[in-house]
Amino acid sequence: MLRPALLLLGIDIGATKIEFSLGDETGKIYRRLRRATQPSGRPENDLRRVAEEARHLIGAAGARPEELAAVGAAVPGPLDLDAGLVLSPPNLPSWDRAPVRDVLAEELGCPVFLENDANAAALAEWRFGAGRGFSHLVYLTLSTGVGGGLILGGRVHRGVSAGAGEVGHMLAEWNGERCGCGLRGCLEAYIGGACWTRRLREITPSSSRVAALAGGRENAGPEQVVEAAREGDEFALAEMERFNNYLAQALVNLTFALAPEIFVLGTIAVAAGERLCFAPVRERVAAHTWPSLSRKLRIVPAALGNQLADYAGLSVAIDGLRADV
Repeated sequence: MLRPALLLLGIDIGATKIEFSLGDETGKIYRRLRRATQPSGRPENDLRRVAEEARHLIGAAGARPEELAAVGAAVPGPLDLDAGLVLSPPNLPSWDRAPVRDVLAEELGCPVFLENDANAAALAEWRFGAGRGFSHLVYLTLSTGVGGGLILGGRVHRGVSAGAGEVGHMLAEWNGERCGCGLRGCLEAYIGGACWTRRLREITPSSSRVAALAGGRENAGPEQVVEAAREGDEFALAEMERFNNYLAQALVNLTFALAPEIFVLGTIAVAAGERLCFAPVRERVAAHTWPSLSRKLRIVPAALGNQLADYAGLSVAIDGLRADV
């Protein structure tokens, strides 16, 4: 391996898997590793195992641990960034006040920077994906839930208690459907994959193409809606219309609040594509915002796809080192 100017390690920690990416500040990836998360109930032990695997990965790439310039960890929130802690995320409840920064820094002997997974994804798309060249970006992941990350003026905007970017919990309907967070009417309750799946399994007509593709209404999900909508199924097209309306409403509100240059949309929107999602959403946003805000506004699909985890942690490391300068 040719030695880069900065050898960096990205770690993407999720509820089901942990992904390691050894690379450099140019985005070149030297080694990858993915494994199941397998929490032990003792986060310090889990983190020491992560550090040991990181050392093996560095060695496999022909480098030495002391060459590592920084680690960037993309982790599920909530976080205490000042203390470097993960605070009992819903899908990793055993990681209560997990000392990610301190344990990894002690084990690996270099600076460790943390970012919540949505902000890390926003940084990755901004630096290496669809958002390259823009200074004001809003990233939305539209997956099981709805998350967001804000890049404003070329920097992550975290807000008070690192709480900015929680787009999924913007109000979509006053006292509407109950969200997984406990509140009612959140955007996530209408376009988040888990909530949408519950809805579909209650209301999908047995005669619809969605039910046929899913093998029965009880198995229906957004992926079957997208496929059936491509085939012209009326129920699926109506569900996509509903999805697009709620999504466009959120983008209109974010446009007036933040005046971004670009929205980068992931997951369900990417799967639905231009005809079923991006074109109708752009049309709705343009119709409900001032031309001075919407004329140059871009609404585009996320570009990194399956490589997102590779670049998320690396982008956190790069951002952390630059902020430290």
